[in-house]
Amino acid sequence: MATHRFTPAQFHSTLGAHAPVLRVQDGDSVITTTVDAHGFDHDNAKCGGDTNPMTGPFFIEGAEPGDVLCVHIKRIRMNRVMGWTRQGLAWNVVDPARVREMPARERITWRIDDNAGCARPETSTPALALWSVPLKPMLGCFGVAPAGGEFISTATSGPHGGNMDYNRFGEGATVYFPVAVEGALFFLGDAHAAQGDGEIAGTGIETSSETEFSIRLIKGRRMGWPRGEDDDCIFTVGNARPIEQALQHATSEMLDWLEQDFGLDPVSASHLLGMHVRYDIANVFNPAFSVACRLEKQVLAGFARRA
Repeated sequence: MATHRFTPAQFHSTLGAHAPVLRVQDGDSVITTTVDAHGFDHDNAKCGGDTNPMTGPFFIEGAEPGDVLCVHIKRIRMNRVMGWTRQGLAWNVVDPARVREMPARERITWRIDDNAGCARPETSTPALALWSVPLKPMLGCFGVAPAGGEFISTATSGPHGGNMDYNRFGEGATVYFPVAVEGALFFLGDAHAAQGDGEIAGTGIETSSETEFSIRLIKGRRMGWPRGEDDDCIFTVGNARPIEQALQHATSEMLDWLEQDFGLDPVSASHLLGMHVRYDIANVFNPAFSVACRLEKQVLAGFARRA
């Protein structure tokens, strides 16, 4: 198991069968950097396009369609002292009658203070003069090349992952993607210093990062949609519009996971979800909305998990 340091020289605004930038083995780790959602790097120099330019893709030796790529996010560190958001809320999250009243969606600069563990806007309203937000780094957009030779915009998401903007995709999370092409072709980017549920302002605190992740390959495991876990929960993510369809994808994937890895029959899984499920609205700004179906691990403590 090796640790690779990779410095990107180009970035992609689609996820697809781009030429790999690095070939890694099952079990390897990678330390690399990402640019912000508009392509600005740690020196605030423009290096990529305006729509979540991605670092990668990384080719995983031995990965084949029908496998699962397991990505463990070891570390996300903001590598510059500024980030940005948009002022106001996305128009689709308020009543239509309120849209005309919403403030102009101007860009707001934030200062990121690693020592204090928080970020604060450079200019603010009097009510928020002393306000700051705790840092909770996450990856807004990451995933693998989709099936069928498609090149899918990093503005949106699907079974391959992509721009899901789920704030549990942070340090310590392990994320599972269905492999659709040889080598899986893994991409990552769009780091946020912090973000609430739904990305309802249309951004998190957008910035650049140094990110470390490790790779594990699970051979011959059927999966339809991204899955993930952290110390407390397991979760599945569905990506679609309308939001009901995203919820359906996530719930169906959780039913499959409970059957495959925890040995639960459909009736037992339904009872468990009916009493304990939590739904997170991960994103309602992107072309495809994202919904996470989540279970606390303590609920599953009595069920043996498949290795």
